[in-house]
Amino acid sequence: MVLAVIVACEIGFWVILGAGLVARYLLRLRRLGAALLVCVPLVDLVLLGATVIDLRRGATATFVHGLAAAYLGFSIAFGHSMVRWADQRFAHRFAGGPPPWKPPKGGPARVRYEWREWGKAVLAWAVACALLGGGILLVGDFSRTEELVAWVARLTVVIVIWLLAYPVWTTISHRSATE
Repeated sequence: MVLAVIVACEIGFWVILGAGLVARYLLRLRRLGAALLVCVPLVDLVLLGATVIDLRRGATATFVHGLAAAYLGFSIAFGHSMVRWADQRFAHRFAGGPPPWKPPKGGPARVRYEWREWGKAVLAWAVACALLGGGILLVGDFSRTEELVAWVARLTVVIVIWLLAYPVWTTISHRSATE
């Protein structure tokens, strides 16, 4: 059930986002567009509710329950950036807006960009781990929540790889290039 809710929430995110952008730029209904864009985070509440209900009904936590926590963490940390990304492209394509912003290609600006993005990833990790911890406490039975503990380890590996592959590597390569 939770996997279906995750898929439905991902589809719902893009449908609501698209409807908000269509209302804002094509239909010129700014208030409706803004209202729809404000509703985008409600999709996350649906997923959170479905996951909590499933665990409270006695389900053993599975890979999908951990995926739901990771999805929510990512959505909270990167959701605003994703909406801004889509808004810029839609405005440029359909409303004569300026070209969308692009990340810097190199130099100190690229280093700052990579550290900022990693900071968002750390926020996503922290939110996901807090939700996983909350799920463990909610269930109160370690044998039913081992998969949630495994997700904390998975997410930690991902955040360390991200750290090394992007901000640290970009910082080192930038310093090497300037020497």
